[in-house]
This record gives sequence, C-alpha cells and structure tokens, in this order.
Amino acid sequence: MAAFAGVVLAGGRSSRMGTPKAALEWHGSTLLRRTVGILARAADGPVVVVLAAGAAGAAGAARHDLADLPPGTMVVEDPVEGKGPLQGIAAGLAALSGQAGAVFVSSTDMPFLHPAFVRRVLGVAGEDGVDVCLPVARGYPQPLAAAYRTSLAGTAARLVRENKLRPAFLFGQCAVRRLDDAALSADPVLAALDPGLDSLLNVNEPADYQAARARPAPEVTVELSGALVRAGQPRGPRAVRAATVRAAADAVGLAFGRHVTATLNGGQISRDGTTPLAAGDTVSFLPADAGG
Repeated sequence: MAAFAGVVLAGGRSSRMGTPKAALEWHGSTLLRRTVGILARAADGPVVVVLAAGAAGAAGAARHDLADLPPGTMVVEDPVEGKGPLQGIAAGLAALSGQAGAVFVSSTDMPFLHPAFVRRVLGVAGEDGVDVCLPVARGYPQPLAAAYRTSLAGTAARLVRENKLRPAFLFGQCAVRRLDDAALSADPVLAALDPGLDSLLNVNEPADYQAARARPAPEVTVELSGALVRAGQPRGPRAVRAATVRAAADAVGLAFGRHVTATLNGGQISRDGTTPLAAGDTVSFLPADAGG
C-alpha cells in the first residue's frame, strides 16, 4: 500500500465562470491536467479525480479532458448531485481505501499549487495520531488543500447521509493538526520555493483566472545532454519560464517528441509534454534511447 495518494475535486460547471473550471486553459494544458500532475509528482500512490454526479458521460468526459490525464488516473463520480465538497472527499477517500494511508485533497482551481506544499501537508498527515492535516493559512481553513487519512471514508460518507455537509463536521470527529502560515513555512524547501504560499491562491471569478493566467510561467532550469548537445544545442543549465515539459523544450528550441525524454529533478522520467512544472524544477532532456 502506498503511503500517500491524491484526490482532485473537479466538480462541474461553474456559474461564475460559465464553464467547468477543470477545463480552463493553463499554459497549453488545463487546470485539471495541471492539478493531477502536481499531485502525482508529490505522492507515491494513484490520483483520483472526483467529478460531479452525471459528469462522466460522453459530453462530460469531453468537457473535463479526461482523455488527456496521465495513465493510471482514477475517475469516480459523486453519487448524488449537490452535496458539496464533503461528498467529493468521501468519494475520493473510498476509492483509495486500501491503496494509500493518506491523501492530499485539492480543488482544481489552484493553479499555483506546488509539489513542495503538497509534500509538507502530507508529511504531517503521516505522523502518528493525525487524521487530518488542515492548513489554516491566509486567515482561513483550507479543507480543499488538506490531507486526510483514508480511514475517514466511512465517517465522511455517514456525515453526508446525515446532511452534515460542511468539512467542519468531519473535523469535529477526528484528530486534526492545523498548520498556520508560519508552521507551513517552517519547511525550508517550501519556504524557498513558495515563500508567499501562492499554492493556496484559487480562481473563483473570471477576473481571478485572467489575473492568474497573466502571471509569468514558473522559472525552471533546463539541461541538455547526449546527442541533443552535439546537434548544436547549448548544454546549459539555462533558466527559462515554462509551465510544462513541452514549454521548457520550446524555450530552448528543442522539438519534444518520441525521440526525446525528460527527467525532472534527476528522478521522474517523462515523455508527456503536458507534465506540469513548478518553480525551482530542473528539467534534463536527453535522447529517448538513453532515457530507458
């Protein structure tokens, strides 16, 4: 069983946005693809996408760009419409029961979510005696940027049946570790990579989305090796702005395709150009025959 996994609450159509937030464009990808990819990078278990009830039909699948999600992503639906985020949390926890000890639960509208933030919260959730690690940052509890033990699935489902739909009802029945801004930033890695805790910024209004989309892409480092250097590309490292692996390749004039492999921070290997990048990442490109 994996120690940690992820749950993304994709929801349905946003009345304020006029379209599902999950399908909003984000630097050549979508908010849903980015969120799933960030959680997949930070956890050692699967990621579950929870859709609104009825959204997984043919039209819903197209809206949520489910076909673009990484292989192995699990998709489930809320069993009943209109029960709010606690039902989504319950569905995600149930889907991962027996597969992970704890999960990071995220909404799909936090485009600056950083893997370091996810790891910080999951790390506390993995401590003995902690059922929920709840960030209380920017002055507010953040139940959709928190970590939950999968053993809470039954309790969460029962509360939904009882129409006790606020996450606070769940917190009242388990051991919660709250982390304020200072406690979150006590992690030196998170403090260096996300000093303003922008991981918690969400896009609730069209203006929020437009302002977020107007920000520059994350600053990452690109390195080239092997035949890619011999072909005339500078070895690097080079600092570029890029939100995906493909964008990082484009930034150095490299055609990313089946003949090129990327490694992230010396570890994860990716041949998927939509793999999301975050501030501080190092992307190393090498010929595919050298990448395994």
